[in-house]
Amino acid sequence: MRSTAAAPPSARAPQVLRGTSDTRRRRLRNIVGGSAGNLVEWFDWYVYSAFALYFAPIFFPKGDATAQLLNTAAIFAVGFVMRPIGAWAMGVYSDRRGRKAGLTLSVTLMCVGSLMIALAPGYANAGVLSPAILLLARIIQGLSLGGEYGSSATYLSEMADRDRRGFWSSFQYVTIIGGQLAALALLVVLQATIGEAAMQAWGWRVGFAAGALLAIVVFFIRRRLDETLSFEKLMVKADRRRSTVSNLMRHHSREVLLVLALTAGGTAAFYAYTIYLQKFLANTSGFDRATASRIMTVALTAMLFLQPVAGRISDKVGRRPLMIFFGIGAVLFTYPIFTTLEHVHDPAAAFALVMAALVIVTGYTSINAIIKAEMFPVEIRALGVALPYAIANALFGGTAEYIALWLKGIGHERWFYIYISALAACSLIAYVRMRETRTASRIEED
Repeated sequence: MRSTAAAPPSARAPQVLRGTSDTRRRRLRNIVGGSAGNLVEWFDWYVYSAFALYFAPIFFPKGDATAQLLNTAAIFAVGFVMRPIGAWAMGVYSDRRGRKAGLTLSVTLMCVGSLMIALAPGYANAGVLSPAILLLARIIQGLSLGGEYGSSATYLSEMADRDRRGFWSSFQYVTIIGGQLAALALLVVLQATIGEAAMQAWGWRVGFAAGALLAIVVFFIRRRLDETLSFEKLMVKADRRRSTVSNLMRHHSREVLLVLALTAGGTAAFYAYTIYLQKFLANTSGFDRATASRIMTVALTAMLFLQPVAGRISDKVGRRPLMIFFGIGAVLFTYPIFTTLEHVHDPAAAFALVMAALVIVTGYTSINAIIKAEMFPVEIRALGVALPYAIANALFGGTAEYIALWLKGIGHERWFYIYISALAACSLIAYVRMRETRTASRIEED
């Protein structure tokens, strides 16, 4: 297998990444193509959360609104539990078979999961089989997304030129946010066109069906991408170290622990400020569901445009200052932002507070992918980026909404704000102590 894989890369490498105008166009095409696929993956993932207010009673008909959302959030968290498994399996796959192969496989799995939810029967028709199908679909999607992050972060980082890696890699979170935004935008359009009754009855299925169709389109886009020069050069090395968890822990344990520490506060804050805030505005602040969705849609649109700006700043001043900015901001302002939002009833004021939170977390979201990619050598990069990130995501990101709703259910919602602040404080210690990866990058190729 190595002998057949080695010849094409060496033949393709000169035309892919030399500093010619054709190369720059190909680089841009690959980055845009890889990013577009990432957007659809995250659209499929976030449709679940965006439409949860409508399909929660379909799969979990018993209990009040908070109890239904709690059950839905629990399955959302299960998807995160599967992400480390997907990160391990598909990280190894991407390191051995190529970044392009990993990206193609991940979008295939996401398509299957979305289609299952779109066609799943409700509890009234199928009983316990209904939430069981929902659970299985989210397990498949969790496996997909676990591999998507590492493959996508590695692909964008390796495809970008050295002087603009922060800028180009920031498009991973542009597409993550874009996926969430697209899901919310579809929700707003459906709310405005078909109304609440239809949304409750069948409209929520449209989001999952759209995600499945888009994933099919992306499958063919990703099959046409170029492989990265970093991976192509790796394929001609006879003495390369195999991508395995044991090798990762034996030779890169410090980096693994650092990724866990970097991610804990960042991912918890991201899901608190984005996923949970939509429900917080409806369930705590008292806004109706449509208004809460519109506030988050506009705020996330603004956040999307902040990502490449912050990424470009990191190319000039370094990655570490932006991470420290996030850590300090999250520690100092999470509690005041949430407690103020509890009593805000003006949409403009709510938007301003949500936007403040999103500006803070941009210090993390815009550059966290490139920081992780710059820590690991090429032969184990996809696994090194994906696995510790997925573990931290499962522990602190996927559970954030569940913890928030559980604490609200027992009458101590404000403990959640303290929890997010404490995680950010722990990560801040790592940000202060970390090396500047922009100047110590292990990505050798431009």
